Amino acid sequence: MSEAAAGLRALICIGVTERFFAGDAAERQLVFEATKSAFASLSTRFGVDVLGTFDDDTLQIGASGSFPWTCYLLIEAPDYETVRAIVNVFREAPAGDYQLWRYYTVEARLGRALFFGED
Repeated sequence: MSEAAAGLRALICIGVTERFFAGDAAERQLVFEATKSAFASLSTRFGVDVLGTFDDDTLQIGASGSFPWTCYLLIEAPDYETVRAIVNVFREAPAGDYQLWRYYTVEARLGRALFFGED
């Protein structure tokens, strides 16, 4: 079991905003590449275990400002501050002339592993 596994679970819920869809193809591609770069190597950079990802873009079209979100990251993190730092990536990571938060809305849910279903 890794150090992160002894911590808490976080479900990072990500919605794509209307600003993303209003951009032209070049701007959307820039945001796509900036997002991939900003979230590369989460395990190494933040000491978390990425348990899974989920993208609902094949059955959902358009902006999402609340549930159901567009995509999700499920991680195990050592503490609250680590989850906060990962969410903060949206505030700090550049995407052209803006930061990623211009194009996304984010909500993190904190909890623990469920006591059944993972055997």
